[in-house]
Amino acid sequence: MKAEGRRQKAEVRKAARLATSYFCLLPSAFCLHRFVIKLAPHMLSLEQYTLDNGLKVVLNEDHSAPLVAINLWYHVGSKNERPGRTGFAHLFEHMLFSGSEHVGNNEHFRYVQSVGGVLNGTTFFDRTNYFETLPSNYLALGLWLESDRMGFFLPALTQEKLDIQREVVKEERRQRYDNVPYGTAFERLLRLGYPPDYSYHWPTIGSMEDLGAASLDDIRAFFSTWYRPDNCTLTIVGDFSTSEARTLVEQYFGDIEPGRSFPPFDLQRTPASHEVRETFASPIQLPRIYRLYHLPKMGEAEWVHADLLTTIVASDKASRLDRALVHEQQIAQDVAMYVLPTESTGIVMLQATAREGVQIDEIEAAIDAEVARIALDGVTEDELTRAKNRAEIEFAHQIETFDARADLIGMMSTYFGDPTMVDRWLDPYRAASADNLAHIARKYLIPENRVTSLFVPEI
Repeated sequence: MKAEGRRQKAEVRKAARLATSYFCLLPSAFCLHRFVIKLAPHMLSLEQYTLDNGLKVVLNEDHSAPLVAINLWYHVGSKNERPGRTGFAHLFEHMLFSGSEHVGNNEHFRYVQSVGGVLNGTTFFDRTNYFETLPSNYLALGLWLESDRMGFFLPALTQEKLDIQREVVKEERRQRYDNVPYGTAFERLLRLGYPPDYSYHWPTIGSMEDLGAASLDDIRAFFSTWYRPDNCTLTIVGDFSTSEARTLVEQYFGDIEPGRSFPPFDLQRTPASHEVRETFASPIQLPRIYRLYHLPKMGEAEWVHADLLTTIVASDKASRLDRALVHEQQIAQDVAMYVLPTESTGIVMLQATAREGVQIDEIEAAIDAEVARIALDGVTEDELTRAKNRAEIEFAHQIETFDARADLIGMMSTYFGDPTMVDRWLDPYRAASADNLAHIARKYLIPENRVTSLFVPEI
């Protein structure tokens, strides 16, 4: 069975590689072909259930490699913070590695790494997740570690640990935001794009002021409110017995108490009525334009169509803006466009860096001209095919490894309440038409629906 699983995974990788070989470097001699990924049935065979305490559990048994991936998605991120109390979700990403009642400070890392495993955690607007991949005979170890910090974190919380992790996060902010070229661009777009009381107004890192003001009582309250079994999806993927996994999950997580009701959040965004712009002088060498376009939330049909459109517009060397700005006109050094996986409201990001001696106004005009052409003339069938092929390939890469597959399943369960959506995720991509993508350009890639931040060198 393991050999068969390895063969199937190899076929997925081979098919993904071959998909790009159909792209016509010489359009007059070759044509672009549609590619649809074929997955082994067991790769998306899920068993899901819920413990009495509300913990959602998803099991995906796959014996193609002697590994097991454990992934927990807590349905809490920076959107669950309040003005004046930002950065808490990301701070907890760090705090939960500082020890729990039965696991010492940084011992979570030592336990996992001592058996050859890997682990980490991430935070975004709508979720915080923790994950480890271990040799499959250490499934119980990973579940025990995760259950201990879910159920027994607060008894080990001290002012010293808070102070240490707060300084770690502050230093991370300095290194990734405050003291690097263009580092505050995303933060500036969020502040321009959303009102101060809307939960996407601030980045996950939070502000220095809010981090400094966080008290031990604030941290206890935030943990008790959000880090609990009835706000979490536990996904296990890999080489295990389903019956054994169910027994272990009940053993380690079954007696953790659920919480009370969740505080209400109004996540309905007020539609934009005009463009918001700024020009920001910064100690940089080259001008750069940043744009944020508003979209429907992740998973809706128009979000999917926008995802495909960004592939066509500015995703790689074959995209329109890269060809026009970087290669033909040679006015830009780089260009990129992509959607963000956000639950409450959708976001398209666009950025382009000017070449030395080129004014940022010229870059912006060239971008607007290309977007206007798409709105007027649409995209070609070859461009649509290429974008769909890219979606198939990216999905295949997410599914073929245990850790990425567990993360994708956890996302489906958390955002959509249905982990089996992973089996249908590509359906709206496959059904999209060229007209659908042109509609996105006409409806959403317009001045009234965007935020623009121009970074220019200081004089």
